Amino acid sequence: MKGLRRFGSVPTQPPATRVDQVLLGCGAAAGPIFITGFMAAGAARPDYDPLRHPVSSLALGPDGWVQALNFGINGVLYLALAAGLARRRHASTTPRGGPLLIGAAGLGQIIAGLFTTDPVSGYPPGTPVTLERYSGAGARVHDLAAVPVFLGIPVAAILWARTFTRHGRRGWARYSATTAGSMIIGFLLTSAAFAQTPALAPRGGLLQRLTVTVGMSWLSALSIQALTTPTAA
Repeated sequence: MKGLRRFGSVPTQPPATRVDQVLLGCGAAAGPIFITGFMAAGAARPDYDPLRHPVSSLALGPDGWVQALNFGINGVLYLALAAGLARRRHASTTPRGGPLLIGAAGLGQIIAGLFTTDPVSGYPPGTPVTLERYSGAGARVHDLAAVPVFLGIPVAAILWARTFTRHGRRGWARYSATTAGSMIIGFLLTSAAFAQTPALAPRGGLLQRLTVTVGMSWLSALSIQALTTPTAA
């Protein structure tokens, strides 16, 4: 609690109900579950290089259902977080449109699990480093589903930064703004890496993982903040 208070003054809000606690708890757990899932799936494949290959590539091949399920679980948990934040919006530092963006990111994860990506950076083995065109409509849908994750979360972070600033919570405002900037830069570098820019291609997977970790860590912290903000005396 002390660690949260140092980020700024605490606004008055009614106590969280049991439903609020469950929904916000889902948001706090979503990132760690997703990151642990793709790390474990990648470690189980000797021909997979997490420094080079994207997380989505883990949904390809005979064991691809593991990562597809990981996408789906993550999406459902973020939909729960969006609902929890929406329920608290009128009594907390939750900006208008913020829960909608997080919900869109959750829906994007679910869609990403249903539609697999094309081979990228030579994975699975035997596939070309780059493809001249999409192999099918599913791969195109998968890439579109990533937009609310890699761009929607930064926009949400900007909205929260503005709201925290209005409440005088400068620490949370800086953290949110830094998250937004870091994710946008990470997304641009990752895109260049998967487009096989020579200096970045060998580290495309690492750049993507760092970008995802930054965004999902912020969402977990935001969930805990909303869950533990004390009520008025």
